[in-house]
Amino acid sequence: MTKNRRDLLKLATLGGAALALGTAPHAKAQDAAAGKKAPWAELMGWRVGCQLYSFRLYTFKEAVEKTAQTGSRYCEIFLGQKIDDTKKTSDGVNDKAVRKLMKTIFADYGVIPLSVGVTGADRANFEFAAEMGLQAISSEPKFDKLAEINALTEEYRINVALHNHPKPSIYWDYKTVLEQLKDCGPRIGACADIGHWMRSEINPIEALKALKGRIIQFHFKDLNGYGKGHDMPWGTGKADVPAILAEVAAQRFQGAFFAEYEHNWETSVPEITQSIAFFNETARKIIAGE
Repeated sequence: MTKNRRDLLKLATLGGAALALGTAPHAKAQDAAAGKKAPWAELMGWRVGCQLYSFRLYTFKEAVEKTAQTGSRYCEIFLGQKIDDTKKTSDGVNDKAVRKLMKTIFADYGVIPLSVGVTGADRANFEFAAEMGLQAISSEPKFDKLAEINALTEEYRINVALHNHPKPSIYWDYKTVLEQLKDCGPRIGACADIGHWMRSEINPIEALKALKGRIIQFHFKDLNGYGKGHDMPWGTGKADVPAILAEVAAQRFQGAFFAEYEHNWETSVPEITQSIAFFNETARKIIAGE
């Protein structure tokens, strides 16, 4: 057995043990509802789920239900959807009744929220994240707000992941993210959006290598091309998902990967399900050294 393979197997074992010891919010719930269709990814310490924006045409309740249908047990909350057939919406971060209703829906479908975004990172958003038991907020704050946000991450013990919408958004270039992280603590890092890098003509592996050690979470995508490409089931596009995940494994990253599928909006569940299956199989091959 090669040293690299021994290291990966050790990482997988330690990753599972660390999560079982409760180093992440909802640790017991995560173990009990561990992604039934992604056991190899789980072994790597990778939590694969859905960004609820993938189901933005539906209510929050329907989006959570569709997440469960993909076989995923994790999600990132998208604020702004109608909750259900009531007038309440999921952007009510200060509304205790909304928070309670969201928690009930998550419990009903066995889906665990890990993050919220892309949204603001002010105290109200941190309060919401804390109430919901989230690990992170994905955001695109102005540069002059980072010092204040850095303090909030330490106060609440919640991470902020700087997200890269395509150019001309302020974080489209990973070099900008690196520059802004110089004066930030370890709880501020990158929300690596693979598809948006491709839309900005950036090679994802190049960006991942540069951001090593500063990645908080992923918005995961595979597109049919660079520039104006659209989402494809993972492994069928031009992103080279196996190479991306091999790089992520080499960096010993453990954390969340959220499928943000922005194509076939009304019928994307089978394609996301296929993507999660491919993700899991790729994790298996990495562990096996294939």
